[in-house]
Amino acid sequence: MSSIPQQAVAKGIGQSELRLAQLTTFLSWVVRTLSGNACVSIKLFCTFCESADYKGEDSCAPVRGNVPLLTEEMPGDNATAMPNMYDILYGAGVTISSPVWLLRGKARRKVFSAFRQRMGHTDPRPGNEPLVLIHAVSLGEINATKKLVDELSRRRSDLHFVITSTTETGFNRGLELYRNHPRARMIRFPLDFSAAVRRLLDAVRPSLAVLMELEVWPNFMAVCQQKNVPVVLVNGRVTEGSYRNYVRAAPFTRPMFKKLSWACVQEKVYVDRFIRMGTPAGRVQLTGTMKFDTAQIAETIPAADELAEAMGLQKGEPLWVCGSTGPGEEQIVLGVYAQLLKKYPTLRLAIVPRKPDRFDEVANLICNSGLELVRQSEVMAGKAGAISHRSVILGDTMGELRKFYSLATVVFVGRTLVDLGKKQHGSDMIEPCALGRPVAVGPYTTNFAEVVSAFRMGKAIVEVADQEQLRNTLDGWLSNPEEAKAMGLRAQAIVRQQQGATQRHIEAILRFLPAE
Repeated sequence: MSSIPQQAVAKGIGQSELRLAQLTTFLSWVVRTLSGNACVSIKLFCTFCESADYKGEDSCAPVRGNVPLLTEEMPGDNATAMPNMYDILYGAGVTISSPVWLLRGKARRKVFSAFRQRMGHTDPRPGNEPLVLIHAVSLGEINATKKLVDELSRRRSDLHFVITSTTETGFNRGLELYRNHPRARMIRFPLDFSAAVRRLLDAVRPSLAVLMELEVWPNFMAVCQQKNVPVVLVNGRVTEGSYRNYVRAAPFTRPMFKKLSWACVQEKVYVDRFIRMGTPAGRVQLTGTMKFDTAQIAETIPAADELAEAMGLQKGEPLWVCGSTGPGEEQIVLGVYAQLLKKYPTLRLAIVPRKPDRFDEVANLICNSGLELVRQSEVMAGKAGAISHRSVILGDTMGELRKFYSLATVVFVGRTLVDLGKKQHGSDMIEPCALGRPVAVGPYTTNFAEVVSAFRMGKAIVEVADQEQLRNTLDGWLSNPEEAKAMGLRAQAIVRQQQGATQRHIEAILRFLPAE
């Protein structure tokens, strides 16, 4: 494989020329190996280019030795089987799309990072104990794996676990959950080309693979079948848009759904969709959603009072918490807050953005609105001055949102009022509902459709279409605390009624594990 001339680096060529040389080297390698082991499909490309969760390393770092930009071992190395149709299609996808992602820094970093981190390289596991590989993507899915792992460990003390993810937030959360677990470890899920999948499965030797929601990939399914590894889908769901796409691509997608050993799905409509997508009818089970099982029903939580004191919140002072907000929503929230202050002068506001990389942006929005700002990170670091009773609180530390929800009088759950794209339609509204708080959401909740449906049927959530409806809803709750309390109690009751899906999933998983 050719490399960037070291003498060019030694002569100190310009950064732009060096970058062009690096990109040209990689692109030529992709073209030469297209008929061999291809790496990634357009779907894969879109996944890690559109995911705002990821923060990769800068792909324009200096070149090390004679190795091209991506990794010390390219996907063609050590291949143990001929490439298949999907490998060729994946290679075509990355090559055709390369003029787009090569010239866009953020997309380029994500693609290069995928090649560095997701080629199936991991340490072989010692021993021959039964092992369950659990793959999840989002933060919520990773959190849901904890219940599975804990319960499976309780039922089968001989089990070991490998948890995989593809997003940075999911992976980092997994490290937090399993870093000290004696029989579980966190690794990255491979790109779906056959050699990478085979490399990972050879290293971890799973007895069973468990996929969360809809993480079904053709090469992964094919290699699992070749190695006699049963695959169980849990918490299964498929949106209307995804369903239509799978049906259109049925000649390519039906075989992978047909290979599922079992599919546990959340709603009756999903049962029908999975069957139509190719899963044998006798292997699809309605189990409900595990999302409710991760919520802890309570009125207050530990350390919430300490947070209230630190942020200058007074007893009896109403607090509006806006959790997991996205771009465009904070401006709406600040506008509503300014209106509500005229009627409720003691009302406090706490905004907790979904993405940490937006903390500074939101801080500037608050200051530019003419309101006072207090940042939680500065308070915790002892750098904040006196806190005014009119200060807007910016929750800019990780892992504190549930504490804020427990202190709230009323709640708005973000990424629901502004259309941020289908992958960001909705955030977890179960958590504040489990705490008995009245919750308002916007119209964009596709990723929590089954959850919102349950709350809607129980008259336990309010869906608002715009800024005016949001203001009127909050005004109604603040002026009628008993109505707000009743809404929160109904929501809490729905959470309690919906819990239990994890146990149904556990029973399905245990059927496919070898006997003790």
